[in-house]
Amino acid sequence: MFQSSIERRLQNVSGQVSDLRHEISVLDEQLAHFADEADDARLRALVSETPLADREHRDASRTVAALRRDRGVKLERLAKLEGKQDDLLDELNRRRTP
Repeated sequence: MFQSSIERRLQNVSGQVSDLRHEISVLDEQLAHFADEADDARLRALVSETPLADREHRDASRTVAALRRDRGVKLERLAKLEGKQDDLLDELNRRRTP
């Protein structure tokens, strides 16, 4: 593989890593917000003991669970991309070292 090809792939992967880190950061903020909402809904459901409050709590809990799953998927993808980035950097170093 040519050095320029490796550098191009490395730039591509680095951009993907950066984008994914930003997405995870946004998810973390959303998760904190919705986790607080779910806790509030849980308390309202306990206090009011109405079907509506219970449904709101279940809905909020589902939202939090979905965000956590999405975050987990993105973290796995990030780990794979960082591994790929490391491999490309190693390949680039091997080519530059005589």
